[in-house]
Amino acid sequence: MRVRNVLFLGCLSLLSLSAHAETVSNLYQVLEPVSGQSAEQRTEATQRALQTLVLRLTGDPKAYASAGLAGVRKDPQQIISQYGYDAGPPESLQVDFDMASTDAALRGAGLPLWGSNRPSVLTWWLTDTVDGASLVGDGQAAAQPLRRAAQHRGLPLRLPLADLQEQLVGTAKNLEGSDAQPLREASERYGADALVAVHAREDGGKWQATWRLWQGEQKAQGKAEGAAPAELADNVMAAISQRMAERFAVKAGVSSDLVLLVEAMNLERYAQLGRLLEPFGARLQTVDGATATYQVSGSPEQLRAQLSLGKLRELPVQASPAAPAGAAAPATPATVPAPVTVPTPAPGLRFSW
Repeated sequence: MRVRNVLFLGCLSLLSLSAHAETVSNLYQVLEPVSGQSAEQRTEATQRALQTLVLRLTGDPKAYASAGLAGVRKDPQQIISQYGYDAGPPESLQVDFDMASTDAALRGAGLPLWGSNRPSVLTWWLTDTVDGASLVGDGQAAAQPLRRAAQHRGLPLRLPLADLQEQLVGTAKNLEGSDAQPLREASERYGADALVAVHAREDGGKWQATWRLWQGEQKAQGKAEGAAPAELADNVMAAISQRMAERFAVKAGVSSDLVLLVEAMNLERYAQLGRLLEPFGARLQTVDGATATYQVSGSPEQLRAQLSLGKLRELPVQASPAAPAGAAAPATPATVPAPVTVPTPAPGLRFSW
């Protein structure tokens, strides 16, 4: 690797990330509720934990049953580092999966992989009960099931304060309407990457919800249900996670080698960019002043989506300088050398902070 400027890369991991995309903590740790600690219950909970992790990392509900993971399903221990029990509530089996062996198993099975640096999700959650409608705010007891569900599904959740002004915005009309502008304006203070609106209600002894997701110009919507509020929250977060993974998970079979050039770099931004490029196997090639060149593996669309989380802007790729007009052609040598095959350079993308 050719590096023109001396950089103290060893201290990069100590620097903070941007205020937008967040690194999901304990991404490879799964808690699954249990009613006891027998060997049979532990085995069943371990399989559920494996299924949860695979969905969390791939966003593909069919990935767990894929043929490429048959060996892991038969013996999950090969990618597990340790077990434990969490008193809860609810009492749960805690399974810590090894990141390196888990990622290798998923890649070996040809499955997509979503890294730990993920879009922050601001969620407006309105619950209708016989006592009336209530907007869930940060710090309320009602927020805990939502936080557990978001952690279970690998989402960095944010919640509004639900003060009086926000309660006037977080109404059923705004949460279920197609116009997101009132929610967007009220959400600007939180600086999140994605906006989610959920309207939950009890109906006939079951809980149901409609949800809407906005991220930039992309939007999605759906419905979910559950036997209890906690199950409903988990199902909603699972659906949102799957939709977001469709955009951000690096898909096997569609990746190619790319050259990424990033301008306006500084010491702090190397740490931020390293986190953003985690799913792409980035390799730093050169550093020239404030410009860094990386070799990455992925698709241009996936790379653009990921870099948008860091608020980088794409620049036109500069073409190689052409020969001056009217330049004389080089003289033909007396002895013509054998033709040399020059590898085609990898496609390039250019960004700046």
